[in-house]
Amino acid sequence: GIDFIGNVEGKDVPYGACDVLVCDGFTGNILLKTAEGVSKFVMKQISAMFKSDLIGKIAGVLVLKKAKAMKKRFDVKEYGGAPFLGLAKPVIKAHGNSDARALKNAIHQAITYAETGVIEEIEKTMQKA
Repeated sequence: GIDFIGNVEGKDVPYGACDVLVCDGFTGNILLKTAEGVSKFVMKQISAMFKSDLIGKIAGVLVLKKAKAMKKRFDVKEYGGAPFLGLAKPVIKAHGNSDARALKNAIHQAITYAETGVIEEIEKTMQKA
């Protein structure tokens, strides 16, 4: 079933406070754009720290593999987009500035989303309600 937890504070969203966050499009877009901007800013600051001097460069070499993994995890192009829930067919909302890699991943998202059976589960749940 659905475990409605009520209102969620914006500061708790990145920590997995809920599996699905429902909000109007304007608020959702503000939340996403802010998170993306902060993520990009923090990644640039970390990169600059590792390039700033010899000690930073040595430290950067030591954490390079983990830093690349973190960068990939925060890269919006890796996800491609997010599904619109409640529609009969998979629809993925991608960025207006998506490049070929982001679009490829958005298509992959649509295929994966369709294969999970989420659409059918939502439909069954709504019919019961």
